[in-house]
Amino acid sequence: MIYSMTGYGKGSATNENFTAEVEVKSVNSRFLEISLKLPASLMNREYDIREFVKSKVNRGKLSLIIQLKQNSSGGDSLFVNKEKLKSYLSLVKDVKKAAKISEKIKLEHVLNNKDIFSIPDPELSDAEFLLIKKALDSALSELLKMKKNEGKELSKDLVQRIKIIESKLDAVEAESSASVNEYFLKLKDRITILLNDLNSDQDRLQQELAIIADKADITEECVRLRSHIKFFLESLNDDEPGRKLNFLCQEMNRESNTISSKSISTLITHNSVFIKEEIEKIREQIQNIE
Repeated sequence: MIYSMTGYGKGSATNENFTAEVEVKSVNSRFLEISLKLPASLMNREYDIREFVKSKVNRGKLSLIIQLKQNSSGGDSLFVNKEKLKSYLSLVKDVKKAAKISEKIKLEHVLNNKDIFSIPDPELSDAEFLLIKKALDSALSELLKMKKNEGKELSKDLVQRIKIIESKLDAVEAESSASVNEYFLKLKDRITILLNDLNSDQDRLQQELAIIADKADITEECVRLRSHIKFFLESLNDDEPGRKLNFLCQEMNRESNTISSKSISTLITHNSVFIKEEIEKIREQIQNIE
């Protein structure tokens, strides 16, 4: 099953004291990278949160935000951070002195600085942390649902491009046999013109021409390319197929390059170019797969 690496999810859970809101975004990344923005009361739970995310997501760059909002029944109120207040007043005095301002510091000046007011961060119990994990699980489930839906669309696109490659490969194989025979006859005609007496060693001539023509045969490459295509389509239903699909793209590209280099047919060369273009488009799409 293909999952895209891009997605978004949001979840929440609440009790009588607070509401936990979780927002998670995911974009492409070679590995799993988790960026957390947590309230102070959850800092000591960072490891547990990371491990929980890792159990759900395998790859991608995740940005995860958790907010805890106190309910009105919680009874918590603002308090003044005295250290920040002292620092702020000292700064204001320095500014007044440097700017030669005589105006007195008023209460409104202090109240405008919201940084000196804080809501206490209570220690969270295990039961309360389970509530947060519930919100996190809801957000990740929504994320995975979106990643799965986008993965289905990616899979459709990949299958369609594989069909294009197969159609071009059909044309290559249809042209291959005729082009090899034609090449054989052209070589024979050229050598016959160049040599005056071929009667003494006709068998050797036929043997050498067959060897030359065989080097232009692309049957094995076509068979291997079809095998890679079959394996590619089967792998779309595997768990975590990204790396395997990328490897198969490399192998398909290798075979198409060999077909192009060995062929003596312009039509086959052109079809090989189309095949390589589709493989490159597939490779780009695979970068979005988890």
